Amino acid sequence: MAATTRLRCLLFPFLVQLLLLLSAAAGTRWQDFLRLPSEGDGAAGTRWAILIAGSNGYYNYRHQADVCHAYQIMKKGGLKDENIVVFMYDDIAGSPDNPRPGVIINHPAGGDVYAGVPKDYTGEDVTVGNFLAALVGNRSAVTGGSGKVVTSGPDDHVFVFYSDHGGPGVLGMPSDDYLYAKDLVRALKQKRAAGGFKSLVFYLEACESGSIFEGLLPKDIGVYATTAANAEESSWGTYCPGDNPGPPPEFDTCLGDLYSVAWMEDSDVHNLRTESLKQQYEVVKDRTSAHGTYSLGSHVMQYGDQRLGTQSLAQFIGTNPANDNATFGRDNPLRRFSGAVNQRDADLIYFWQKVLCDRSDGCSSLSFCMISLNSS
Repeated sequence: MAATTRLRCLLFPFLVQLLLLLSAAAGTRWQDFLRLPSEGDGAAGTRWAILIAGSNGYYNYRHQADVCHAYQIMKKGGLKDENIVVFMYDDIAGSPDNPRPGVIINHPAGGDVYAGVPKDYTGEDVTVGNFLAALVGNRSAVTGGSGKVVTSGPDDHVFVFYSDHGGPGVLGMPSDDYLYAKDLVRALKQKRAAGGFKSLVFYLEACESGSIFEGLLPKDIGVYATTAANAEESSWGTYCPGDNPGPPPEFDTCLGDLYSVAWMEDSDVHNLRTESLKQQYEVVKDRTSAHGTYSLGSHVMQYGDQRLGTQSLAQFIGTNPANDNATFGRDNPLRRFSGAVNQRDADLIYFWQKVLCDRSDGCSSLSFCMISLNSS
């Protein structure tokens, strides 16, 4: 037994050197040999993404900030603009209320996430009809916008991220009727039946977001979904005035949503070839629940084909080469909990602050307004 152990120890450095030599000879990076088992042949095909912010108005800053941040992750991960469809009202960066004109941030110390984001569907073109048409790949059903749709095939992988307000069985839209759960699930079934993807992942940020998939999304159509909340509770905003950390003092609105920044800040720093969907789900669930205490936050849920949870995140959103050495670990520093505000209250924070500052001669700073709000 001791001799066998000694032999293994001697062989290990040799095998590592052999791996590096093979990698160099093949013209690839050594990290490409360390993919999760689930990647295998399934890693073939094209990655597609639909990113949608279903709200408008500066007080809903966080939703468009979430979507812009998601775009930057896809772009750094290697997805091409031709394969990313973006829906956002686009009234935040240029809003007179924006203290940094032309810039959107999603973290108190974060950089601009707005630069370079495609304007596929903006303003009145952010509609239920256009979103569903883009999802199923029906270009003829699109009205306005760039006309870009997801023309994916049976070997492709699709990622959908939706950030907005919601209610039982519905999701909001800025300039159209609600998106109903039954219509969304019908579109997913339709795309699957048409051979429109090998696997599809749906991340959903909204209040009562679990109601969109609970009891409706089949487990056998290759769709895996996670939601910011269960079917009966609000989701939560974060980086809001009064939080720790809160936004820079010139901002009077929330910069992000708790579930959304949890998955994106996790994706920002790891080699996503080595992190599975299930692993990220656990990280996001822990952070969004205040480490399982639910003193603040919500119940992150998963639906559909949970077997897809073993697949790597890179298969859907790519991975930033700068993170090749940053593998997933249980000591993930992003498990920390940031402050949070019930999503419906997040809107009130903005309006309440406006009222206080407009009517109070002594209200010269955001912190004063928040003290007034918290003592009400």
